[in-house]
Amino acid sequence: MVPACLSLAHLTVIDAHPLELVDAASAGGFDAIGLRIVPPAPTDPLVPVVGDEPLIRELLARMNGLDISVLDVETIWIGPDIDVDALLPAFAVAQRLGARNVLTMGNDPDEGRFTSSFARLCEAAAGFDLRVGLEFAAYTHSPSIQAAHRVVKAASQPNGGVLIDALHMMRSGGTAADIAMLDPTWLAYCQLADGRGPRPTTTDALRAEARGGRFYPGEGEFPLTAILDALPAGLPIGVETPCAQHRSLPVVERARLCGAATRRFLEAYSRAA
Repeated sequence: MVPACLSLAHLTVIDAHPLELVDAASAGGFDAIGLRIVPPAPTDPLVPVVGDEPLIRELLARMNGLDISVLDVETIWIGPDIDVDALLPAFAVAQRLGARNVLTMGNDPDEGRFTSSFARLCEAAAGFDLRVGLEFAAYTHSPSIQAAHRVVKAASQPNGGVLIDALHMMRSGGTAADIAMLDPTWLAYCQLADGRGPRPTTTDALRAEARGGRFYPGEGEFPLTAILDALPAGLPIGVETPCAQHRSLPVVERARLCGAATRRFLEAYSRAA
């Protein structure tokens, strides 16, 4: 599979300033970045982009100069009290930066209310030509591909879809065969990551692995080939691999290692196809 776009997710080098993220993506041979412009939680560290006009202009100039685009912006946690109107400035910045997708996750135990909120968010994002991907994870209130399918189907929004992250697919008990339940038009892109060892047994351990214990594609034990086989050919790929063994390295060096490993994996995958 040759992806239409290979993107460096911000979580892979979460300590990178947005401008440094662009440089790192270029050094790693990526086509795009996934840019965090909304903090998943109020206490999560974030370099503010929304509202910083000089930084936005500098980002655009840096991306244009290095031929780097924005695959997605993140991460909107959809909780019981989500204020969709408050997200409009972030959507406007995402559109201005050329982003194509917005990443969301479920943080509302009431599935009916969650579905309604997801639908409203999709409607708002559509005004900025953005698609909205619901990423499922075992430690969220959208814990599986089946749960994400229910929400996206019930919301019935043309720009709504499911985001498959290989780590969350495996840790939620899903398999490549489960992808067949999804409408292919829901799949705007996917996230690739590898993992090792048994599934963590606690919520905290699952979250810790997702945020810092992943491996670069091809360096773990996950059936990534089967997952890619089940996805539409040429789907854009975001590589989200915060890797503990490399966390002490500079941002650019981590991006180089990640890009090289990903290309080795994809080249071997293409040869075997």
